[in-house]
Amino acid sequence: MTSGRTDWTIPQISDRSFGAVLFDLDGVLTPTADVHMAAWRRMFTDYFTAHGITPEYTDDDYFAHVDGRPRYEGVQECLASRGVELPYGTPEDPPGDQTVCALGNSKNGAFNAVLREDGVDPFPGSVALLDALEALGVPMAVVSSSRNATDVLKVAGLADRFEVVVDGNVAAAEGLPGKPAPDTYQYAATLLGVSDAVSVVVEDAISGVQAGAAGDFALVIGVDRGAGADDLVRAGADVVVGDLGELVMP
Repeated sequence: MTSGRTDWTIPQISDRSFGAVLFDLDGVLTPTADVHMAAWRRMFTDYFTAHGITPEYTDDDYFAHVDGRPRYEGVQECLASRGVELPYGTPEDPPGDQTVCALGNSKNGAFNAVLREDGVDPFPGSVALLDALEALGVPMAVVSSSRNATDVLKVAGLADRFEVVVDGNVAAAEGLPGKPAPDTYQYAATLLGVSDAVSVVVEDAISGVQAGAAGDFALVIGVDRGAGADDLVRAGADVVVGDLGELVMP
């Protein structure tokens, strides 16, 4: 554990300093959101078509029902938007369409295949911010709903940047509710040994911003990768940027 420091100042709020930064992963540090979106689109389009479900799945569904949520919760939310209910099943269900977990596992297989084949590079602006925070000694954590976070960090060359990673696997093991509840972010701050009150949450998803706003965090930063700046502000973001490089002091 680290006691944390409070010496990170950002240009948008130059009169305050902060002691830790808690990052979402997909869409914040790496452009894996595009891979996730494509995998969800393929899975839901195939399922909706096979079962005559309308209206057809669009990327708006991703942002409204899936983005930032734990995998199986995202499946439930999207199906519920069409009035569809499936048995929940178990995480061990093989990929298919008989249960919520089976559908979620179908999507996960597609994501892993793309990640292995194409790899992923972090956003340059995000790396610049990580470099700046590392130089200051500011504690950092990754808080992701994905169960693939560790693999993504390794492929992107970021694994050694974070002493704490709270992903979907950790949340399940600890019994933590997923975003938009604040619990996973609070748990990450606890593992860092830093108070929520001096910690910054950085998110690109509506549900993730809501998670930050629901906790007693010092600041919630929204990164607009497609959700929309106004929607991020309405969800509780204190500051919205288009790229994390904007948070690096000149």
